[in-house]
Amino acid sequence: MEVDLNKWHHCEIDKKEFVKLLEKSDKSGFKHIIIFFGSLVIFGYLAFITWGTWWSLLFFLIYGNIYCCSDAIWHETGHKTAFKSKYWNNFFYQISSYMNAFEPVRWKWSHFRHHGYTAFEDPLDFEIVIRKPTDLFFFFTLFLPFGSFLHLKKSLHFETLKHALGVKTDVMKNCVPEKEQKNCINSARIHVGIWLVCILSSIIFNSWLPVLYFFLPNFYGNTLKACFGLTQHAGLKENIKDHRYSTRTMILNPVFSFLYWQMEYHIEHHMYPTVPSYNLPKLHQMLKKQMPIPKKGLWGAYKEIIPAIFKQASDPDYKIQIEFNK
Repeated sequence: MEVDLNKWHHCEIDKKEFVKLLEKSDKSGFKHIIIFFGSLVIFGYLAFITWGTWWSLLFFLIYGNIYCCSDAIWHETGHKTAFKSKYWNNFFYQISSYMNAFEPVRWKWSHFRHHGYTAFEDPLDFEIVIRKPTDLFFFFTLFLPFGSFLHLKKSLHFETLKHALGVKTDVMKNCVPEKEQKNCINSARIHVGIWLVCILSSIIFNSWLPVLYFFLPNFYGNTLKACFGLTQHAGLKENIKDHRYSTRTMILNPVFSFLYWQMEYHIEHHMYPTVPSYNLPKLHQMLKKQMPIPKKGLWGAYKEIIPAIFKQASDPDYKIQIEFNK
């Protein structure tokens, strides 16, 4: 299949039906938010009342993994598509940015770059975590609770700390406009300040609970977030203006689909980023005859990702072959 490298490929779509998919909904946004934070409160409470037993460990692992799935809320509110209301998009963008250790100014601009140059090396897409040749140790530790402690200098916490100290990292210099860089530094300082409050609270009250609830989830609850996020582009082609070759769509079960807020339809999202995530399943149905065959579940995605990243560790030019629907 020939690809025009001079412009991004867009599938053919009925314009009238497409306009309907662009509709944003406060109702759909709050439905997700209420169920998400309600689940977080329930498992957080179960972890609290079982504190001191092995059950608490289980409930904190569930709490932490749900907590880190706020990544999907950050993403959707960052696109201003979670709610019809600008206020609520901005409100939950700030909250979910903190929950993900995503300093909001840096990530606003780096995500803009990510969509403009998905999986490109020049200009560099800073949101592609796995680069070639693959660092296999780094890749597999991304799934482990507290695995980020093994590469703290690559962690988002370390980056935020550098920004808070006024250090202008490569991502700040390349993605964040100069007039926004002071705001980036200030918001990083706010995040670091909240971390310090959590740590001091644990010291003052002689309890692990403040840091377990509000600071450490990104370290111990990262597994599900990594499982979702690394399916987006891992093993696929780079430096090509056709998301069908650089991005992956998969079909998830209802629970995972909810936690990921339908971002499993990732090719569709990249091709039409103004469509709210709760309308992506409909968009998927409209475009599927022009799309690659979607992977069935996380297992289906990782069945092709794992062999590919092993091959790319020794052969950076290796790419997964894409099968299209007929």
